[in-house]
Amino acid sequence: NARCHCSSLKTNNGISHFLEHMVFKGTPRRPKAIDISRELDSIGSHYNAFTGQEYTGYYAKVDPKHLDTALDIVSDMYLNPLFDEAEMQKEKGVIVEELRMYQDMPQRHIGDIFMELMYGDQPAGWSVVGTEATVKSFSRKDFVDYRAAHYVASATTVIVAGSFGEKYDEQSLIKKVEELFAGLETTPKADKKKIVEEQSAPGVRLQFKETDQTHFILGVRSFPVMSPHNPALRVLGTILGGGMSSRLFQKLRDEMGVAYYVSADNDPYTDHGIFTISAGVDNSRVLEVVSAVMVELKKLTTELVPPAELRKAKDYMNGSMMLSLESSDAQAQFCAYQEVLKKDIKTPEQNADEVEKVTAQDIQIIAQTIFKDASLNFALIGRFKDETALKTVLTFK
Repeated sequence: NARCHCSSLKTNNGISHFLEHMVFKGTPRRPKAIDISRELDSIGSHYNAFTGQEYTGYYAKVDPKHLDTALDIVSDMYLNPLFDEAEMQKEKGVIVEELRMYQDMPQRHIGDIFMELMYGDQPAGWSVVGTEATVKSFSRKDFVDYRAAHYVASATTVIVAGSFGEKYDEQSLIKKVEELFAGLETTPKADKKKIVEEQSAPGVRLQFKETDQTHFILGVRSFPVMSPHNPALRVLGTILGGGMSSRLFQKLRDEMGVAYYVSADNDPYTDHGIFTISAGVDNSRVLEVVSAVMVELKKLTTELVPPAELRKAKDYMNGSMMLSLESSDAQAQFCAYQEVLKKDIKTPEQNADEVEKVTAQDIQIIAQTIFKDASLNFALIGRFKDETALKTVLTFK
């Protein structure tokens, strides 16, 4: 994983994601994309990459007997991308089509609209993929300069999870990884531009689209990844939207019959956090649904969660976590997220213990802290246009 923040320059918006694509396009030892993919396919590997708001990851999952090959390929890609000009020009077309695909998917695109509403014209408010204009503008020099600033030793984390085979124990594998990645630059990592939080009243962004379903995100500002409030925020999210017995699932799907999906999540980043409720609902009942959601949020600020419901939420969270970590790639992601963003890896048992310590009073206090008009934002894609009516129900007062 590389700690690659969205660039502080808007002209570079989307370059982390584009660079991730270019890493697969060839190295001096494997000059073409097919040379990389053919070799990984020949060992039965599951491989890919991803770019999020604050880091990029490259991964390969293989039979333990092919560990050396996988490490050699991934390290070669990471350290020695060619950034071939012809490949770059072709990939511009690929990424523009990826961007258009996401814009045609309201359930996904609503996330970009929400982040733009929350953070405006600063890196956290820009799309990870960039814009058609920025994607088409990138030059080879842009990639070389950006990689030099971010793909450095201090910002690189290598995670190996699963069986190491007969050849390695933990220490010998660490030595092998250090040898493979020894070519990384040791220059300081480029700084991340600090988030500016500015809001005094509810924010609303509506995008009209002839959809068969209205998709929305209702969210508030929460806390960064190192905040002690995060365990309570995770439990709060589970009570509202974790599982089919959660409050919002019961209300919107089972009682009102207006939604197929609804979820509630807390997403903490290095210097900010967002607590969101997402749903796809009946076009004709948007105001009714938003009003119902606001009632459930307000209730958490005035009433303690009953003991039985709190117990159920904790058991759901800890049971789901343990089940989700049954595969080696899930174990790797679990460790990578913590190491990259926190520099402190807690075991599943330690994470479960943090959840166990959350009280009903903790949940009420955190609800009272974040559920305020001055941190409330609402983004929507659908046929709904009545912003004035919407603002009358978007209040915690």
